[in-house]
Amino acid sequence: MRSPGNKLLRALGILLAAAGALGWFALTCIAPIGSAYTAKRLCSGVFVSHREPSSIWNEDLGRYHYIDSEINYVEKAVTASVFGMAKRTALYREGLGSTLVIGTTQAQLQLQAAGYAKPLSATRDDLPWPDGDLLPTSGSAAVDMGRLLRVMEAAFSETGPGSLRRTRAVVVVYDGSIIAERYAPGITQETPLLGWSMTKSAINALAGILVKEGKLSLKGPCPVPEWKGPGDPRGAITVDHLLHMSSGLKFTEDYEYPLSDVVVMLFAKPDAAAYAAENPLEAEPDSAWQYSSGTTNIISRMIRHALATTDAGYFAFPRRVLFDRIGMTTAIIEPDASGTFTGSSFMYASARDWARLGLLYLEDGVWNGRRILPQGWVTYSTTPAPKAPQGKYGAHFWLNAGTKGNTNDRWMPRVPADMYSMCGFEGQFVTIIPSKKLVIVRLGLSEPEELWDHEGFVASIIEALSR
Repeated sequence: MRSPGNKLLRALGILLAAAGALGWFALTCIAPIGSAYTAKRLCSGVFVSHREPSSIWNEDLGRYHYIDSEINYVEKAVTASVFGMAKRTALYREGLGSTLVIGTTQAQLQLQAAGYAKPLSATRDDLPWPDGDLLPTSGSAAVDMGRLLRVMEAAFSETGPGSLRRTRAVVVVYDGSIIAERYAPGITQETPLLGWSMTKSAINALAGILVKEGKLSLKGPCPVPEWKGPGDPRGAITVDHLLHMSSGLKFTEDYEYPLSDVVVMLFAKPDAAAYAAENPLEAEPDSAWQYSSGTTNIISRMIRHALATTDAGYFAFPRRVLFDRIGMTTAIIEPDASGTFTGSSFMYASARDWARLGLLYLEDGVWNGRRILPQGWVTYSTTPAPKAPQGKYGAHFWLNAGTKGNTNDRWMPRVPADMYSMCGFEGQFVTIIPSKKLVIVRLGLSEPEELWDHEGFVASIIEALSR
């Protein structure tokens, strides 16, 4: 659910400022992480989200004077450095977003993308939602619009200069229709925004589609090259274990420490899946639950191998089987330097497109009468992992099921127990509540995350429906 952000940069700043005798270590091991994070975030913000660099620096990256950046609008690349050293570059490729140039060159990355072109999107302004963007002119009689508008106003209000929630987009879908929508200045209904760990739920969908096609097995041994050695205990790990975050693989999901597994994987390695797959077991598969972004990137590489296609065919896969089929024209999952989608963290989509993905799950994986996800896949995804505390996690979705035998002991007691969510760092949510026919998208930049009270926000929206 978490991904690195301003906490990471603050930690880097403290460590660099206090480096002293540890200057060599800081500049060779820690500073490159800060440069890579800055280059990646700035490149995606400028070329994917089409935002102004000054806005990205002021809001997303903070005013960290020790990190410099240079934007090359011709090559569509961003280079960042710490006091002119530890340079790292991120390259934008059309339809693929930005990728850190690690263990490769810009020319090689361009060659990797040869043959892939994101299809041009036809205008949808005259098509009714959700296939298009035309909204009804009248609201629902079941909604207290005055109350709902006050909830929306509060979502974009700030409590003080030192505790900014920075809500960027909210879309509320009730009974299949958008009943409320609002954006912060500089953000529109077409602006692709980073979902961070909400990307994991998109990987859930892609895995489900391959299960439906018989190209991926939930229960059989994972086809992971690193685990094929004789007697390797990791050979017992299944896709089901990975989806439920119960693989037993050692992995540190810690963003306060710049050299933890998750930070190194995302910002210092060319192949995130290979890095995660090389980790040893620290528990028997299915014996413990531990949230790990590494497991999702392993799944992402398994999807690539299961397709047995060219790079261009793999890059086109999410669009062909999912995004284009449900009208998610702004959605992009960014690959790492190896060419594998960074399924743990790097998907961009507009708030409406995130809502479309949520609506697909609300409708049990069916879109306009066509089954996209396998029969029973949504039930599988929203059934608690056996070892997840408070029944809070299914298959790459966060749940509100509660402790077995005591559903009152749950993540968000003020919200129905059938709620489940895609969740990402800095307060990204796609919340789905079948009993209320609701999909709620909130995208923002809350730092710390606790500044955003998602339970209260969702509960207030539900109250606006009770008239």
